[in-house]
Amino acid sequence: MKRNTDKVVIIDYGTGNIASLKNSFAFLGIPAAASSDRAVIQNASKLILPGVGAFKPAREKLRQQGLDDVITTKAGEGTLLLGICLGMQLFFTRSNEFGDCPGLNLIPGTVEAITGVKKIPHMGWNQTEIIRPDPVFHNIPDQSYFYFVHSFVCRQDDPETEVAQCRYGQNFCAAVRKENIIGMQFHPEKSGSVGLRVLKNFYNQESS
Repeated sequence: MKRNTDKVVIIDYGTGNIASLKNSFAFLGIPAAASSDRAVIQNASKLILPGVGAFKPAREKLRQQGLDDVITTKAGEGTLLLGICLGMQLFFTRSNEFGDCPGLNLIPGTVEAITGVKKIPHMGWNQTEIIRPDPVFHNIPDQSYFYFVHSFVCRQDDPETEVAQCRYGQNFCAAVRKENIIGMQFHPEKSGSVGLRVLKNFYNQESS
């Protein structure tokens, strides 16, 4: 199969905001397709792992469909890989949501429950502080508002991987990068013009 260097492939494993993502890329005029086909995913130059819901069932779906191995292989090859919300959490070593569960271990760290607030989940618009320059935030003003829906947060082992943070009862990682692997706790596809800019910035990056 010929490698398509211009198309974003959204990994469709049965949990994720696929339609909104596809609509966002269509609005931007960027070719994007959702697929669960290992061959299509293997030949992609840019991948997105979306996700909504609980960590353990999502992790199990990846395993059952044989997509966890292809994701880790592509990450190791230097393919640009973006995780959104639960997709970002799945990149981490493990989660304690409903019991200990191993993640994809692409970014060392754990996923833990939000504490210090009465209302869970954290849902709605919140300001995000960009703490480290990153291509995905090119031309994005610091303290921009993004849309969040989550009850758990990521605690990365290496603080240098955190590129943006937010506060809801506690400071938490809003965006993370480890080389070609990028995670966003917020939903860019639901975050208006700044979210669209983030997705365009992701598309405009070059794979290693």
